[in-house]
Amino acid sequence: MAATGTLAVRLQGWLDWTRGADFLAPLLLRLYLAPVFWMAGTNKLDGILPKENVVMWYGNADWGLGMPFPYLMVMLSAYAEVLGALALLLGLATRWFSIPLMITMVVAAVTVHLEHGWQRISDPMMCLFNCSGIEEAQMRLDRAKSILQEHGNYNWLTETGNFAIVNNGIEMAATFFVMLLVLFFWGAGRYVSIDYYIRRRMMSRG
Repeated sequence: MAATGTLAVRLQGWLDWTRGADFLAPLLLRLYLAPVFWMAGTNKLDGILPKENVVMWYGNADWGLGMPFPYLMVMLSAYAEVLGALALLLGLATRWFSIPLMITMVVAAVTVHLEHGWQRISDPMMCLFNCSGIEEAQMRLDRAKSILQEHGNYNWLTETGNFAIVNNGIEMAATFFVMLLVLFFWGAGRYVSIDYYIRRRMMSRG
């Protein structure tokens, strides 16, 4: 029993020692999310103004999102993503910028992805809800594979990976939301963020 207790203490001591590198977790989250939101935001813009086709997609109720004030909504979402990406990269006001980014993810999940279920990539073996689209996608994928196997060089086409059909479910929006939620509570992390040095300066003055 004593040996077991000693081992447990040593293991706990090792775990506590690794906390010296706890800044790596928020840093890696920031570095992962920054290019994601930068690309999402800049793809909505033509220079500094929203792209016309994106505004049309936001506003059209027949084949788009049917949002009110589509021009304003594109501006808000695009600049939340662009400025948020820069803030994440620098570790500047990270907790504050995570809020509009989380809101953007919730809006995207509800208005764009929810009707397609959970999965980003169609997989009938892993469907959680709203599986009708998954089953139809699998039928199309099987048909596409049979055509390619008959008329194309299928081995060459699949040499670096199998074909898949994008389902466009809420999986990625939910994942990004959770990552942002961690940053909201945890902050940008120590040493490699502007927030860290601003906080240190404020505390030294206090």
